[in-house]
Amino acid sequence: MNHVHFLHRCLSLAARARGHTGINPMVGAVLVRNGKIIAEAFHEEFGSLHAEALLIKKFVQKMQQEDRLYLNLEPCCHSGKKTPSCTEAIIKSGIKHVIIGMLDPNPAVCGKGIEELQKNGIEVIGPVDRARCEWFNRGFVSLMTKGRPWVTLKKAQTRMGAVACDNGSKMKITSEEQDRWSHQYLRAKHDAILVGVGTVVSDDPRLTCRIKNGELRMENCQPLRIVLDPHLRIPLHAKVVSGEMAGGTMVVIKEAKDSRESKEGKDKLQILQERGVKIIRSPVDAAGVFDMTALFRVLTTPMKDFHGITSILVEGGRKTWETFRKVKAVDCEVILIGQ
Repeated sequence: MNHVHFLHRCLSLAARARGHTGINPMVGAVLVRNGKIIAEAFHEEFGSLHAEALLIKKFVQKMQQEDRLYLNLEPCCHSGKKTPSCTEAIIKSGIKHVIIGMLDPNPAVCGKGIEELQKNGIEVIGPVDRARCEWFNRGFVSLMTKGRPWVTLKKAQTRMGAVACDNGSKMKITSEEQDRWSHQYLRAKHDAILVGVGTVVSDDPRLTCRIKNGELRMENCQPLRIVLDPHLRIPLHAKVVSGEMAGGTMVVIKEAKDSRESKEGKDKLQILQERGVKIIRSPVDAAGVFDMTALFRVLTTPMKDFHGITSILVEGGRKTWETFRKVKAVDCEVILIGQ
């Protein structure tokens, strides 16, 4: 049996929910009988049934002894606030063979899901193609093992190392091919794109993923846009806080130590919030730099209609890059070299 083939199908299914699962992992489930897929499902959104539980719920046939359930992640063995235990659902379904891609890095689950299945007479095979499965859910792995999102730092520079014109104004560096690659393999693979307010003031970027990729459902799911703006300098005409863009933007400002904010500042905040912009307050140090530990805590804590994030693409500018480097919160660095 080619286990890898069916696990890759799990990953393909799971990818359809990118941007919808919040701090939860992306998981696909495939049921195979006699070498053919007879049912499949994926964890569709934060708070919904997990992939394996949804597959079992939708499957109307009777399970047979030889049926095999493929999952790219070890099934959970505890009941959450919104979803039941997946191991319990598997045990009750009559499935006798489970193949997993990786262990769940959550300490409450890691290895325990497998043990629970085995104690109930279910054969468990795996991890299979572990490295690919862990890379696919690297944001969730980072959250479970480091307590913060996976962070990719991206910059573009000329062959001479310049990132802007001598006067600080924007310089077009990358080619169209590099831009397409950046959108497809960086922006489309992260939950959020983050910049400092200086980048917004100087470049007025859209910070969107502008590719058509039905598999990722990018037509209705854009990465969250995060702007670090301790002193609320963002212009109200900026693209990221205007029109339909506003609803997917989060502006992080410094915590108010007292209530003596200016009327202008209060009015600006009200306008932004009325447009749908999420305003997050986070502590800063004496130099006005955000406390990244506190910020990560906010970004990974679900609240109201925000379900948290597990990965961030940091696009600039220089001060923002150094902030992440200083606290050693860079997992991957991508440098695009232009002319």
